[in-house]
Amino acid sequence: MTRRRLENIALAGITLTAGAIWIFPLYWAFVTSIRSDARVVSDGAGLIPDEFNPTSYVDALFNTSLIDWYINSIGTSLIITVVVLVTGMMCAYALSQMQFPGRRLLYLVVLASFMVPAQTLVVPQFELMNRLDLINRWGGIILPQLVVPVVIIVYKQFFDALPKEMKEAVVLDGGGDYTLLFRVYLPLNWGITTALGIITFIMSWNAFLWPFLVVTTENMMTIPVGITQVNDAFGVAYARVMSVALLAAAPVVIAYLIFQKRVTEAVMISSGVKG
Repeated sequence: MTRRRLENIALAGITLTAGAIWIFPLYWAFVTSIRSDARVVSDGAGLIPDEFNPTSYVDALFNTSLIDWYINSIGTSLIITVVVLVTGMMCAYALSQMQFPGRRLLYLVVLASFMVPAQTLVVPQFELMNRLDLINRWGGIILPQLVVPVVIIVYKQFFDALPKEMKEAVVLDGGGDYTLLFRVYLPLNWGITTALGIITFIMSWNAFLWPFLVVTTENMMTIPVGITQVNDAFGVAYARVMSVALLAAAPVVIAYLIFQKRVTEAVMISSGVKG
């Protein structure tokens, strides 16, 4: 009992230490954001907050395009999430439940897509978006992010595990593929759909490289790209940069706290597929 108690104490200490190390950058960002710019760079600035100056948050909300960046991020992320889930589910259903020429080859192509780094597709995707006149448009941000192979694979694994008797019963009752997918299978996998939806939304919200390349006008930027413009507009103004970063991260943090269990499930599902 004594040895087990010591092990529990040691494990708790390690966990608390790791948690403190993880949360310290967020704490320091908050402390910096509520200080004046002069106080941030002064020698007397310590770890404990010694003033509350909301000027940086006022500047972030009223002197930048933060609201437009929020709208762009929310709009593009929602569209990407819905389209990825619907198309991924339909593609997985076809690969799992339907027989057609090239089905195995198509699934191998989906699996092989994990081996292609997203960065290698940047040049051809940018050229394609330019020819379609989608630069500085939502379409240019959204279209290249609609292909998420892990969603297809997870759904296919779920459909493969369902008993064939369920499909036969629906067919005998006169139901088709639409009825089977959206009225029978979908209600059975709401947990998987919710988890994949949350993690897809977070991934699209945090996307930086592609929106940074395809958007050049400030009013069309998403949150991760817009943060860089705050630094360019005000120079090295640490309080303003930290306040914008915290405001940008707030929706994702809130979503994670609310749907923590689902996010954890989605990470485990995607990690298991990639492994």
